Amino acid sequence: MPRRRIVIDHVSVGVSDLARSRDFYRHALTPLGFSEIGPWREGAVDVAFGLDEADDFAISTAYPTGAPVHVAFAADRRDQVDAFYAAALVAGGQDNGAPGLRPEYSGYYYGAFVLDPDGHNVEAVHHGRD
Repeated sequence: MPRRRIVIDHVSVGVSDLARSRDFYRHALTPLGFSEIGPWREGAVDVAFGLDEADDFAISTAYPTGAPVHVAFAADRRDQVDAFYAAALVAGGQDNGAPGLRPEYSGYYYGAFVLDPDGHNVEAVHHGRD
């Protein structure tokens, strides 16, 4: 049997206003190379984002917003983390931690945090030296 290369196949986060959150994530995730892929199912209650070959993150009004969640998106470079942070703020996100090294997590952990329109803690992180 082949070895799995991922732990989580996909994540769907509950949002209160699909259009508002769609606009936020479309702008915030573009610097990371992710794009809007479209709805996962009929009825326009969700929108998926990701790489062309992996629509593994979605927002949905089918789930209650409840307690905020934390989602960390992988970045290939530090400048992508910086661009994510800037784009997320312009798109209406709230600062929850400016881009920078986080040695409390690991030696080369470079991340930035914003709160999305529903208060979810959204992060971009790069684990390399560059």
